[in-house]
Amino acid sequence: METLVILLTIAVILLSIVIVALLVAVTLVMVRLNRVVKNVNLITDNVASATEWLSPAKVFAEAFKMFRK
Repeated sequence: METLVILLTIAVILLSIVIVALLVAVTLVMVRLNRVVKNVNLITDNVASATEWLSPAKVFAEAFKMFRK
C-alpha cells in the first residue's frame, strides 16, 4: 500500500510540473504573439498612410496646393 501511495505522489508531482511548464510555455507564446500583433498593426498603419499619400487625388491636391502658394 505504501508503494502505491509513493507512486501516486510521484505521478501527481510530475503532472504538476508538466502543467506548470505548459502554462509557462503558453504564456510565453501569448507574449510573443502580442508583440507580433503590435508590429503588424504598426506596419499596416504605415502601409495605410503610404497608400493614402500615393492616391492620385491626394497627389494632385498637394501639387495644386504647392503651386497656389
